[in-house]
Amino acid sequence: MDSFTEIWKPAVVFQSSPYVQAYLKKNYEKNKLSEPESKSYDNCYPFIYYLEHGRKYYQHASIAEMELKPVLLFYGMVQLLKACLLTVDPEYPNETTVLAHGVTSRKRKKRNYVFLQDEVKGQKNGLFEYFSRKLFHVKQSEGEKYRMEMLLKRIPELNDLFYTLFSRNTSFILEPAGRNDYKVSSSIIDSLKMTHERFIDFLLSQEVSSLCKIENKTDYFHLTFEKPIANDCPPFYQDFNGNCFLPGEREGYLELHEVMSHYLILYNLSMICRYETEWWGDLFHSFASYDLSFITRFLEVTAYKIPYLLLKFLTENAED
Repeated sequence: MDSFTEIWKPAVVFQSSPYVQAYLKKNYEKNKLSEPESKSYDNCYPFIYYLEHGRKYYQHASIAEMELKPVLLFYGMVQLLKACLLTVDPEYPNETTVLAHGVTSRKRKKRNYVFLQDEVKGQKNGLFEYFSRKLFHVKQSEGEKYRMEMLLKRIPELNDLFYTLFSRNTSFILEPAGRNDYKVSSSIIDSLKMTHERFIDFLLSQEVSSLCKIENKTDYFHLTFEKPIANDCPPFYQDFNGNCFLPGEREGYLELHEVMSHYLILYNLSMICRYETEWWGDLFHSFASYDLSFITRFLEVTAYKIPYLLLKFLTENAED
């Protein structure tokens, strides 16, 4: 079985309309939404088609030239997000404002443009604000800016690239030390420029509901959780293999789910490859900066990580 088929394996059950209708009804009842029977019937086929269209975008992206991948991956992600939204909001899309992307980027790239330093800005309305709030319970501040380098650092599969190119630990792995216990190296406080006491207070201030105790040991901190760390538990995040990490820089401690980071980066790349064609074309031939390394690696990761995360969201809803 190839990797694409393996990643999309959880979606097979959603190719059955009786299953999907029962699945949606169960979710609507769980969330105490009105008319679960009729709304699950109405949303059954839109849900199936969102997933199917999303899968086709990702399938085409898997064989497309690198220059074309951002657009295919972005719109594939949008389709998957729409399917996820139908599980929590049977009226989606009930107004036109949620159909916009909800993000803006710089209109024209300046001379000596560097992708890692580029920014996008969240808008008051649109898909980004809507799915952040509905799926991950994160409220966005209108006009908040997000730098590409900061967003890339929140994707653990890129940690090794940051270390290789910049000799910087952008995150620290949490080593399992029991069922719901972890250890993180005390060197994290050097990276964050904090004392032991300040780090403990800072981490507790992040209001992670399942984090119940932090102990300062000789060369590590011992973290105890009430339940296993989930991937939707900022500032903690996981790689594809289930390893848990904490950001090694303060700007990484934003309330930002990894899915949100992928969306913002893909949005920017999809705009660049369509409207900044000269810079985009030069990128693949000049090799003059670090940008191509990070963009290539990100596109490789997001092609499997987003289907994995969003299909996991859907299947975990089925198990509740």
